[in-house]
Amino acid sequence: MDAAELIDNDFLRQFELKIDDHFAKIEYSLQEKKIFLTKLIVPDALDNDEFKTDFIKIVFDNIEERNLSVVPTSPYIAKFIRKNRQFKRLLPVGVRI
Repeated sequence: MDAAELIDNDFLRQFELKIDDHFAKIEYSLQEKKIFLTKLIVPDALDNDEFKTDFIKIVFDNIEERNLSVVPTSPYIAKFIRKNRQFKRLLPVGVRI
């Protein structure tokens, strides 16, 4: 995971992470200062909780650096925030998970 580089593909509106020959992505929609994380797509070769957790954390770091709020519409990402309460600070005012 250390050698992987997060790519924000704004044309396709997704964060991408390439590991070997596999692409993982989180699709999003950006509206004003909010980023709606709509879908997490992980290939079978990378489909484990540790990888997903690391990927989401890298994406959240990027979002925080850009001073955006997160609105998780993906069930997996919403569940991740419920389990990792330190990321609730990224939610916009009035959004509860």
